Amino acid sequence: MPDYKEMYLTLFRASEQAIQTLIQAQQACEEMYISQSATDIKGISLLAEKKSMEEE
Repeated sequence: MPDYKEMYLTLFRASEQAIQTLIQAQQACEEMYISQSATDIKGISLLAEKKSMEEE
């Protein structure tokens, strides 16, 4: 008979490792983003964009 408890625990541990890997990658990307200088970031006015599209 299969050891369902061990199967469950194996899958659970792997899931936890995958989640931790994703969290670490997200945090690294967030750090890269916030470490960029503010001059690299451009804002877009959706209202101005809509007006320019209507004029065309």
